[in-house]
Amino acid sequence: MKDFKLRYRNSVLGFLWSLLNPLAYMVILTAVFGFLLHSNIPNFPGWLLLGLLVWRFFSVGTSTSLYSIVGNPSFITKVHLPRFLIVLSANVASLYGAVLEFAVLFPVLIFLGIRITFLALLLPVIIGLEFVLIFGVSLGLAALNTRYRDFNQLWEITLQLGFFVSPIVYDPGLIPNRYKFLYFLNPVTRLIDAVRDIFLFGLPPFLTDYAVILTACVIFLLVGGGIFHSFERSFAEEL
Repeated sequence: MKDFKLRYRNSVLGFLWSLLNPLAYMVILTAVFGFLLHSNIPNFPGWLLLGLLVWRFFSVGTSTSLYSIVGNPSFITKVHLPRFLIVLSANVASLYGAVLEFAVLFPVLIFLGIRITFLALLLPVIIGLEFVLIFGVSLGLAALNTRYRDFNQLWEITLQLGFFVSPIVYDPGLIPNRYKFLYFLNPVTRLIDAVRDIFLFGLPPFLTDYAVILTACVIFLLVGGGIFHSFERSFAEEL
C-alpha cells in the first residue's frame, strides 16, 4: 500500500492518471495510425487500448521494481525479512493498479462497441501469468540495479524497443513469415494476443499462447531468482 500511495502522492488527479495515460495514448495513436496512416484493423481504438493496457502493466511493473531495493535501504540494513518480498511488494502495487485499470476497461470497451462475453472470466488468468512474468524479470533487474545503476537507463531503452517489437500499434500479420517464429516467442506478444482474442474475437487463448507464456515465466523466475540470490549478500554494501 505504501508503494501504491507513493506513486500518486501530491498528484491532484491521483490514480486517475493511470487511466488517463493509456486513454491519451489510445487517442494519439488512433489519430496517427488509424486516420493518418489508415490502419485497416477493425475497431482500432479498442484493439489498441487492449494492447496498451497489457504493455503498461509490464512496463510499469518492471520499471518500478528497479528501485525496490535501492529505494528501501532501511529494509535491507535494519529489518530482517526475506528480501525478495521487497521486490514482490513493488510488483503487487503495480498489480493493484493494473486490476483497477482493467476494471475500468469494461465500460470503455462497451462504449467502443465491443461485446463482453463469458470469456472475460479468463482475463484474471492472463493477468496472473503476466504478474508472474513481471516478478521474474523484476528480481533480476532489482538486484542488478543495486550494483550497476546504469540499468535504469538500459531498461528504459529496452522498453522503448519492446514497445515496437510487440504488436501494440500494428497487426502482427505484417511480420514476414521467416521471422514469425522468433517474433511469437515474445511472451508479451502472446499476452496481448490472448487478451485480444478474448475481447475482440470471442475466442479463448490458444494452447501455444499458454505454453510460450508459462515457459517464459519459468525461465525468468529461474534466471531472475538466480541473479537475485547471487547479488543478495552484497545489497547492504552497495546501498
